[in-house]
Amino acid sequence: MLEGYGLTETCAGVTLNLPGRQRIGSVGQPIPGCTIRIANDGEVLIKGGNVFSGYWRNEEATREVFDKDGWFHSGDLGELDDDGYLTITGRKKDILITSSGKNVAPMILEDRLRAHWLVSQCVVVGDQRPFIGALVTVDTEAFEPWKLAARKPTSASVADLHQDPDLLAAIQAAVDDANKAVSAAEAIKKIKVLAVDFTEESGELTPTLKVKRHVVMTTFGDEVESLYRL
Repeated sequence: MLEGYGLTETCAGVTLNLPGRQRIGSVGQPIPGCTIRIANDGEVLIKGGNVFSGYWRNEEATREVFDKDGWFHSGDLGELDDDGYLTITGRKKDILITSSGKNVAPMILEDRLRAHWLVSQCVVVGDQRPFIGALVTVDTEAFEPWKLAARKPTSASVADLHQDPDLLAAIQAAVDDANKAVSAAEAIKKIKVLAVDFTEESGELTPTLKVKRHVVMTTFGDEVESLYRL
C-alpha cells in the first residue's frame, strides 16, 4: 500500500510514497510535473499540468482558489521536510483559535486519538475558548473486551459506564499519548466521554464516515459547555 495525496481539483494524486522511498506519516514527494509549496499560514499550494483550470461556470470560486502567481490553494495545511516529503496536518477551515490567540489544527490530535483501540470518534473543541478540550466516543466492539479486562458487569452499556473512573483513565491515557504530538498550548486539557457514538443515521457522520463538526457542536452543545464550567 502506497500513501499519496491529491484532490478532485488536481485530477489525481500530486504526491506519492514510492516503493523503497516511503516515509511513514507523510504522503510522499511530489510526482513529476507537480510542484508543492507551503504558504506562510501553512496552506498547501500546488502547481502542475494536472491542476484544473477552474470550476464549471463559477468564476468567483475559481478566483478564490488561485492566487496571482497561479498557485492553487488546496485548503489543506501541511509541512514539507528537507527531502520534499509532504505531511498533511489539517484543514485550514477547521483551525481553532483559542481566546489567547493560539492556532490549533484539530486533525493531528483527532487522528492520534482515533488510532487508540478503545476510541471510536473524537472532536477537538476550543475555538475562542481558554483551552482545548475534546468530545470522545467509545468503540462499542472494543468496549466488550475492555469490560472483561476491567471486571465490569457484562450487561453494562457505554451509557452505563461513560463516566466510570476506569474507563475515563483508559481514555485519558490515549489523550496523554496524543498530546505528545503538539505543544502544551495545543494539548487537550479536558475530555468528555459521550454516552453514545456518532452515526450516519443520527446525522453526525457523512456516508464516508467523516465527522460533521457543525452537527456535533449543535447536538452536543451542552457537553461542550460542560468542559468549560468551573
